[in-house]
Amino acid sequence: MSLSNVAVNLPTHNWQAVCGRDDLVAQSGVVVWFEGRQVALFYLPEQDTPVFAIDNQDPKSGANVIGRGLIGHLKGELVVAAPLYKQHFSLNDGRCLEDPQHALQVWPVRITGEQVEIAR
Repeated sequence: MSLSNVAVNLPTHNWQAVCGRDDLVAQSGVVVWFEGRQVALFYLPEQDTPVFAIDNQDPKSGANVIGRGLIGHLKGELVVAAPLYKQHFSLNDGRCLEDPQHALQVWPVRITGEQVEIAR
């Protein structure tokens, strides 16, 4: 069977530019406006996936502070620590490591040329 005869179901995304590559700060978060909400972008150039997009609103406090959180590793996961209550959220899937009832939305994100884009 040739590959040309196989239907491949690849996800298609509608990408929207949210900032320039120069707006990112290595090892830190910046916040952008995307579809009516604040989204924290974390730029980790040494990672296979160098940029992560995660909801900026802390579910426990309701404050928009996740972009100010500290990045680290916990239990083998790349996480951001929320500044107020110090709970840890996975940058890959948004779940809270301490409390599974809390999670942050994550989005596909990419750097294309000089633009940072988030998928709708």
